[in-house]
Amino acid sequence: MEMINCKINGIAVSVPKGSTILEAARQAGVEIPTLCFLKDINEIGACRICVVEATGARGLVTACVYPVSEGMEVRTNTAKVQAARRTTLELILSTHDRKCLSCVRSNDCELQKMCRDYGVEMAEKYEGFRPTYELDLSTAHLVRDNNKCILCRRCVAACRQQFVSVIGANDRGIDTHIGTPFEKELADVPCVSCGQCTVVCPTGALVEKDDTAKVWEALADQSKTVVVQTAPSIRATLGECFGMPIGTNVEGKMVAALRRLGFDKVFDTDFGADMTIVEEATEFVERVKNGGVLPMITSCSPGWVKFAEYYYPDQLDHLSSCKSPQQMTGAIIKTYYAEKNGLDPKDIVVVSIMPCTAKKFEVGRDDQDAAGVPDVDIALTTRELARMIQRAGLNFTNLPDEEFDNPLGDDTGAAVIFGATGGVMEAALRTANDVLTGKDNESVEFHEVRGTQGIKEATYNIAGMEVRVAAVSGIASANYVMSRIKDGTAPWHFVEIMCCPGGCVNGGGQPIQPASVRNFTDLKAIRAKALYDQDAAMPLRKSHQSPAVKMVYDEYLGSYGSHKAHELLHTSYAGRKKFN
Repeated sequence: MEMINCKINGIAVSVPKGSTILEAARQAGVEIPTLCFLKDINEIGACRICVVEATGARGLVTACVYPVSEGMEVRTNTAKVQAARRTTLELILSTHDRKCLSCVRSNDCELQKMCRDYGVEMAEKYEGFRPTYELDLSTAHLVRDNNKCILCRRCVAACRQQFVSVIGANDRGIDTHIGTPFEKELADVPCVSCGQCTVVCPTGALVEKDDTAKVWEALADQSKTVVVQTAPSIRATLGECFGMPIGTNVEGKMVAALRRLGFDKVFDTDFGADMTIVEEATEFVERVKNGGVLPMITSCSPGWVKFAEYYYPDQLDHLSSCKSPQQMTGAIIKTYYAEKNGLDPKDIVVVSIMPCTAKKFEVGRDDQDAAGVPDVDIALTTRELARMIQRAGLNFTNLPDEEFDNPLGDDTGAAVIFGATGGVMEAALRTANDVLTGKDNESVEFHEVRGTQGIKEATYNIAGMEVRVAAVSGIASANYVMSRIKDGTAPWHFVEIMCCPGGCVNGGGQPIQPASVRNFTDLKAIRAKALYDQDAAMPLRKSHQSPAVKMVYDEYLGSYGSHKAHELLHTSYAGRKKFN
């Protein structure tokens, strides 16, 4: 590999040819600020915050896209550079809605931090026309506030990476703004609710719709039994909101915090994940044996399901009819658990803590009401739970480790890995392998479907049958796979699809990490490792071994795939119009 020698603030570094000044500076231990840059998806040099002085260049250059050359000397913090950055920040603030005290991103805003670092005051320095915009509150999952938008276009890049591209730059000059085609509301375009735009937005222009007030109200209502369930990936990410290292498993502290917030029961969505696997594996085996539609595709990611309904309505029979773990857990709480405890389902409020903004959409889907009322009432993101913990004054890092309530707090390692791309597939293979071979197989790890790549393929010999599988994450990868299924060239029998790149650990509701972290840290891999480590340490690693799952089937549902199981745990899909 050809190397380039250069100096950053007098520090000699050697970097591969083609490296940018930003990358070289990081190797030298120098952090150059950025606002628009996102590695690999938004390398446009538009915000001009990362400007530096470099020998051989005319004027200031943008470090995020300008390549280093042999012998180049770069200065990142000269008076000229700092003055340029301050002026840029002042110009951005001239059209920015500066309600920082009430903004959900206060103290977690990249623009705010940068203004603080460079001593930029919030007072008006540049008077003039200031465009104003109405909030877009049309969707269940998102608030879009263009008054706080800085036109960095990160959201546009994230939406493009997710293939749907429902937002982009509209108009020109001072009127430029991020919008949808024909200025429609977000609910009237084929947005899949993934929320990837919210985790890359550097300000409060795009945030999840905050439903914490509903939860506080429910907790204060003495006539309600308020039950909470937490998704597999939350334990691997929640700690980031409290300054803990990325990938720290905080399951015990999370349970303790939820109990102190006042929830009557703290259950684990892992229970629903185990139940999803036994139902899904049963459905797959039946399709294989009875000539059903193949490949069968997982249905636990609501963003992916919504995408399929928009873009592939003629292929919906490939989807498993299983509800997601969130919805299955809610259905069992409001049927089996309610009956056992003499509770009226109408008096139970089920709250879910999810990595995914699309879960807010999913709770309102049709055919998600096993007890005649919604299976789940309120879905919160990881970020919303963190805000509740902070508001309650809980010292999260000092909380003791506590365990989930039984019986719906039991889980297996198979359920834990649901939060990583490939995890659902691996969990299903563990159970399908036992079911098809009729024995308890010692081999439980299917490494070929692990990893953060968009598409992973493998072939396994199970009971003499060659089973071809694929694990897919990200809508762009899903679109490629679906196009092959539609044209008849797909070789697979079973396909897992997750909406967000890397799976739920990288969901749209997960903790915000600034670009300085996202650009140089593999968040997906580090968070996923926490789940695989927990799986490896668990005594039970197959969903059908779960004592809680066995009990619910023995006492209430009967056999896997039974008529009652289908009534409570399965759902239906329908095509959607792309534009309303």
